[in-house]
Amino acid sequence: MTFCALLLTLSGAFLLYLAHAQQRLLHVAKSWPARTAGSAILLIGTLAWCEAQGVGAGVAGALTAAMCAWVLLPYIAWWRGSHTSTANERTR
Repeated sequence: MTFCALLLTLSGAFLLYLAHAQQRLLHVAKSWPARTAGSAILLIGTLAWCEAQGVGAGVAGALTAAMCAWVLLPYIAWWRGSHTSTANERTR
């Protein structure tokens, strides 16, 4: 159950990141349905955390998982962008 809660929380955080105007993984940010779906999935993930671990540990686990995703996603976008520019420079 904890693994399922982790996957739900990470996917909700990923959708919320993609819906933000400052994200760098996509050329255009996702629209409001992605933001709504991400919020709903994040809430369901938090409820799953609470069911598996208890309320205090569940909320802490959900917040920690979402925070880790939101910290890692900009670095993934940066890494992906740096590899793309290096590949483009090599093809010239």
